[in-house]
Amino acid sequence: MQRKRQRRNVVVDDYHSNKKRKLQNEMTTINTKFRSRFEDLANEILYEVFEYLDIYHVYDGFFNLNKRFQNLLMNSNLSIKINVSTMSKSNFEHYYKDIILPNKHRINCLRLSNPFTIDIVFSPPRIITKFVRLETLIFHNIDAKYLHNILNQSIHLPKLHSLVLTLADCVQDPNKLFLNILRLPRLKYCKITYQTKKVSRSLEVCFDNCEVSPIEHLVMNCRFPIDSFNRLLCYVPELRHLSIDCLIESNDTDMKLCPILLKHLKYVSLNIDNVLFNEFELLVKNYFHSIEVLRLTTRMDQTYLNANRWEKLILSSMPNLRIFDFHHDNSVFEDSPVTYHDLVHQFTSQFWIERQWFFTHQHDWPGRIESGIFYSTNPYRRKDYTFYWELDKQICPHLQENNLNSVKRLLIRNKRTTSDFVNYFPNATELTISYCFERSDEPFIPILHRIVPLEHLTKLHIGLVYFPFEQMVELISLTPNLHTLKLHVLSINETCSKLIKQTDIFRYVLKTNKITNLEFNCPTLKDIQFLVDLFPRLEYIKIGMDNQRMKEILRFLFTNISNKLSHLFFLCIDRVPKRYLQEFDMLLKSENLLNDYFIKLINRQLYLWWSKFLLL
Repeated sequence: MQRKRQRRNVVVDDYHSNKKRKLQNEMTTINTKFRSRFEDLANEILYEVFEYLDIYHVYDGFFNLNKRFQNLLMNSNLSIKINVSTMSKSNFEHYYKDIILPNKHRINCLRLSNPFTIDIVFSPPRIITKFVRLETLIFHNIDAKYLHNILNQSIHLPKLHSLVLTLADCVQDPNKLFLNILRLPRLKYCKITYQTKKVSRSLEVCFDNCEVSPIEHLVMNCRFPIDSFNRLLCYVPELRHLSIDCLIESNDTDMKLCPILLKHLKYVSLNIDNVLFNEFELLVKNYFHSIEVLRLTTRMDQTYLNANRWEKLILSSMPNLRIFDFHHDNSVFEDSPVTYHDLVHQFTSQFWIERQWFFTHQHDWPGRIESGIFYSTNPYRRKDYTFYWELDKQICPHLQENNLNSVKRLLIRNKRTTSDFVNYFPNATELTISYCFERSDEPFIPILHRIVPLEHLTKLHIGLVYFPFEQMVELISLTPNLHTLKLHVLSINETCSKLIKQTDIFRYVLKTNKITNLEFNCPTLKDIQFLVDLFPRLEYIKIGMDNQRMKEILRFLFTNISNKLSHLFFLCIDRVPKRYLQEFDMLLKSENLLNDYFIKLINRQLYLWWSKFLLL
């Protein structure tokens, strides 16, 4: 009996073992097949894979592979997101014809960053009503004169709840713009960036004939007058989040505000320009009673550093405030009875400690301890940070921040290099250097490497009048992930250029750099020639130049597109007079420099966009 049971167990074990082995062999066969033939995956799995990819990359990689993938992309009912940023004219036209145009009814998010693509997609403007699933619409560099008609048709979109607008030209009438935005019936989120021709003072926004809007999250990057604040808030009663990049002084010497109950408003972020503390107090008392988060950037008025007035204002008018993120830039009055350090020290009383609101400061100029930048520290996480002049610890023993891991964009305004930096900003990916460093015993680049990890940088802006070009080449050799380079001024003599080209570091940068976007000012033809030799993968160039040099530089660029600049497809020239638009167009045609291109002038910026590999 025992022997039969053992024999049965052996048979059962063999059966399970054989079944397991057979299953493993089948899985190996399947895995091998799938590894070698991606197109044999089930449609459901392919759709899941596509969800992790940008739709343009899906289109670019699979649309022309075979008929099955074309059908997968064309016949699905899944929503798609369109993000058109950098691509040539010919690539976009194929993408528009094959994907955007036949799938208007499937698009739920549309982002266009090129003024020409906006013209193509929304011509005529009423076509936007065909985007019936559209929930998010993002326009960067849109011409304001086309925007009115597009927004006027957008009121018919049943699902549009998010709108982001960056206007390329100056707004003549902000009232017309806000009228169109506030009419959108489902809009919850709106972010708008625009300029007006008046730099010192902004056009008053009256909000005449506007409708009450359901907007809950409003971000305005513009010069917005404080005396239009009351009228704006009357039309957004559901507002929860408000951010204004530049709130400016009142045009009315006797500003009057009417209290408005905004029970949903919890978050306010304001960058204030030349608004006195007394005027700011009126805003708080009339509108901010329910807020829990206040982020405030101010300058000039010394009263903003009066800790006692802040305590009274917070206790009486912002009782629910949890986060107070404050940044102030100014100097104390010459006849002030207290010093700058006396003022900032008042923010260390029990009131501030109990709420765990802590501050520190930096001085922006050597030898001037009566001016500085006073700002909040932990627990607030900030993505932008400006590093200023650091005085001797004995003169100013201020508290240095320790947690700067969240900083992504770093601006260095320090004139003196020291060797005691140890990874202040370990996660920064964008760096701007705006001051020329004084000489020190230690080379500049190793010191810079202790401030920020160069291998993480993707964008670099050197905003200096003079920066040794050989140092720039060395710096680029240490930034393997850099794709955007912006130079304030570039000037290099021919002898130096020839010497640099003979170095190993130049040849290394030439082979390895990934720079596709380049911006610079006032170049000579020699400067352009050098940069073209150094950066062969350029796709986008923006230049601010002397009008007398434009034609010779254009000739050079477009005679090199077929070899040294084969990836280039977009050019922007800044500060161009209106008459030059026709002249450049005639130049391109008469000298056969380009075959298939678009050209336009917006706000003195000349945009030129063409098809790669379609040259005469």
